[in-house]
Amino acid sequence: MTVAAQMLDTYPKDLGGVDKDNLRACIEACIECAQACTACADACLSEDMVADLSKCIRTNLDCADVCDATGRVLSRHTGYDANLTRAVLEACAAACKACGDECEQHASMHEHCRVCAEACRRCEQACRDLIASLG
Repeated sequence: MTVAAQMLDTYPKDLGGVDKDNLRACIEACIECAQACTACADACLSEDMVADLSKCIRTNLDCADVCDATGRVLSRHTGYDANLTRAVLEACAAACKACGDECEQHASMHEHCRVCAEACRRCEQACRDLIASLG
């Protein structure tokens, strides 16, 4: 059992009808994607053709920040605001789509971009699944 699952299971109040499995999956995907994007940006900086990867680096760093913030917002349940949560999830899905699209353009040359693009796609889908379960 993951830490995210343990924390959700030990939350002392009702989660207000939020699907616990979708919530856990989204929190975990956000944390994983933030790490992948941070590592990918760093790896891009180490490439010989770093100037050609400036947009990828920027997109990675933006996505990492948005995913990190989303994972933290989703980890707080007291005073839950469905409208804010939905907006944050939409922003995260958009950041993940942009980053996934950018990294895919470099995936054939840079393995770190391929791995990152896959993490972005998983996170985007997890955000969309959670949005759909919010009703």
